[in-house]
Amino acid sequence: MSLGSTEGPLDRAFAVLDFVAGQLKAVSAAEIAKNLNLPLPTAHRLIGNLEARGMLQRAAGTKRYMVGNKLVVLAGKTIGSAFRSARRHAVLQNVAAEIGEQCEIGIVRDNLVVYVDSVRASVPQGLQFDPGNSAPLYCTSTGKIYMSMLPARAREKLIRSLLMVRHTERTVVEPDDLLTILEQTRVAGWARTNEEFVKGVVGCAVPIKAPDGTLIACLGVSVPVARVSFEELERFRDPLLRAARLLSDTILQADDEFAED
Repeated sequence: MSLGSTEGPLDRAFAVLDFVAGQLKAVSAAEIAKNLNLPLPTAHRLIGNLEARGMLQRAAGTKRYMVGNKLVVLAGKTIGSAFRSARRHAVLQNVAAEIGEQCEIGIVRDNLVVYVDSVRASVPQGLQFDPGNSAPLYCTSTGKIYMSMLPARAREKLIRSLLMVRHTERTVVEPDDLLTILEQTRVAGWARTNEEFVKGVVGCAVPIKAPDGTLIACLGVSVPVARVSFEELERFRDPLLRAARLLSDTILQADDEFAED
């Protein structure tokens, strides 16, 4: 990636953020400068300004940089706002009506699943994930998809760093067991939970991907096991996958809702 001489300071700052956010590990100022064709002093100045604003932060004990907490929060708000647009919310309404259960869209922020939009079935029952609610990574379907899509080494490092609390007798808290489940999830392309977060509630989720294949969010459903068994979750997979593809297709499309009459 190279920046032309006509690019301004804001363009360069966004280029730094884009580059750092796209890496699988923390990067040095020299790596940023080299990849963006920037003079090293310029890279240091931009990094310092972004670090001061919480958009970048140093990896613990190093001089390498990763995305900062404020950038992560901003990204979460941006994704949430995008999915609450009329067109995308309508997709969520349609799939909820088709399967007759509450559907929700979740993202991962600060190693938690945060729900940014949801549509309830006509008679809501069971676990309700309203926008703004959060849940652990390791015992939710969305969290399993997120972790399954990480590179193997990053996945294992994350799992072994998580404090995993047993919420029910079915909660998977052994890292090796969870690693096996995540590999199965990666191969299958969707995830299920079997009363792992709340007793009596099962659920599943599918990924919503950007055009380049990166994970943006997940589309999921949670239902009482008294009405839908863990094995019966399979019937939700195809409707959820179809809706996820529709949501993905709208990512780069302009919404019509604000168009002039």
